[in-house]
Amino acid sequence: MSRSLTTIARTAARNNYYVRPAVNCVFGVRWNSTESNDGGHKWSTPLAKQLAEAITTTGPIPVASFMRQCLTSDLGGYYTPTNLSDHDQFGAKGDFVTSPEISQIFGELIGVWFVAEWIAQGRKSDGVYLMEVGPGRGTLMDDMLRTIRNFQPLAQAIEAVYLVEASENLRQAQHRLLCGDHPLVKNEIGYESKSRHNDDLKIVWTEDVRFVPRKADKTPFIVAHEFFDALPIHIFQAATPPPGEDVTIQTPTGPIRPERRLPKQNFWKEMQITPKPPHRLKEGEPEFELSLSKSATPHSMYLPEISPRYTALKDTDGAVIEVSPESQSYVRDFAIRLGGSDPNAAIQPRKVSASGKVVASGSSEEPLHKETPSGAALIIDYGPPGNIPTNSLRGIRAHKIVSPFEAAGAVDLSADVDFLALAEAAINGSPGVEVHGPVDQARFLTAMGIEERAAQLVKRAVDKERGGGSGSKDKKELTEIVKRVESGWKRLVDRSPQGMGRLYQVMALLPYHASRQGQPPRRPVGFGGDVTI
Repeated sequence: MSRSLTTIARTAARNNYYVRPAVNCVFGVRWNSTESNDGGHKWSTPLAKQLAEAITTTGPIPVASFMRQCLTSDLGGYYTPTNLSDHDQFGAKGDFVTSPEISQIFGELIGVWFVAEWIAQGRKSDGVYLMEVGPGRGTLMDDMLRTIRNFQPLAQAIEAVYLVEASENLRQAQHRLLCGDHPLVKNEIGYESKSRHNDDLKIVWTEDVRFVPRKADKTPFIVAHEFFDALPIHIFQAATPPPGEDVTIQTPTGPIRPERRLPKQNFWKEMQITPKPPHRLKEGEPEFELSLSKSATPHSMYLPEISPRYTALKDTDGAVIEVSPESQSYVRDFAIRLGGSDPNAAIQPRKVSASGKVVASGSSEEPLHKETPSGAALIIDYGPPGNIPTNSLRGIRAHKIVSPFEAAGAVDLSADVDFLALAEAAINGSPGVEVHGPVDQARFLTAMGIEERAAQLVKRAVDKERGGGSGSKDKKELTEIVKRVESGWKRLVDRSPQGMGRLYQVMALLPYHASRQGQPPRRPVGFGGDVTI
């Protein structure tokens, strides 16, 4: 079962999980045992025990904090296991399969898309770099580089490849695939090595996108495939204040009440996570559960107010929204790299730090003045193309949907991506970018020529078999190759209700180009346009 197919299990998911937020907790103590000191419960993982004891001490935490710990905790997060020999998350033997693992054609067409954008933007001969966030095992980037080397002017213009990766396990897998025997050495922002496709091409790893240099004279080509669905989300529900009560803000030091009585109006409550009480803990069942905050929280007072799309639902009792500030921060970074900072933004928007705290306005971020916007970013992920996601938090294990509240750190967690929120963040982040899409993956890959490329691969295999003889072994291998190619590309563009071609969406960030008089705006290939020279 593909990871993309998990979105279709939302009906089952609604019965068990609704939302999550993010709170600032310090998890500095390590427990090597899963045995509990209270009630004798044997926790499913050391991380589950640690989370339960921390929450019992400090109080309920937002879903985002729980999600972040389960995925990246140094006590055994899903992508940061304590034992580097732990099982591979990807592939038939892992927990999910991604598009690049299904067919090499996927990565080849992504590479071709960036070639087309490079051509459309004037074939720059230097200052180009590739960047991928969440590179998985490196399969997508490997297929892209193998494709781009067929376009030597672009291959020679690329000065480096940056991979933003927090997992040591995955970094090692990416290094083996992309660099072969070239050594991995430490540098000032992380690690680096050399491409096995080109000894002159640096492959650089860093844990944070902010460490990748942002310069006005550079042209970045950025890809994010199944990255945003794993970023923490906050979940809020619109509620009416009880009669005779004012809205209070719940903080770690106690509730804060307004100095004057406010007019009665709906406010946002936050979904939080708590361990189940001892009398309800049963072996094999989820150990955590969701609860609705009794009053407003610092996050609920701010995050649902950052967009008119959210505030429009505030007066609808029971309305649930999912907000991912980290996702919006990443896209804003992409937009600035392409189009430069907004010169009219005297005060930077407030941000939420990795620990869950709201950072005050007035960021120390250096503005980037980019006289000529350049580059492109491609985002491929799953989620509704035009709606705010809701009830989408899910766990994935061994290609099956499971509760996100079981076996903390051993289960992959994901949620639908809010594509319109990403588009809004990009346009607000830089006046030098425009957004195209989202379009479904089937439409994008079909426009990119996936069927024609599959036919080429089949013909190459047939020609090779004919040239090498007609033995039964060769014919059997040919049959397997043809079957694999055909099933792979068709699976990627499957438009059935549960198909990857329908569930996945593709969105592009490009330099803003004002329409010439009498001419329509340029549309990129895959989004209704064609290659322009």
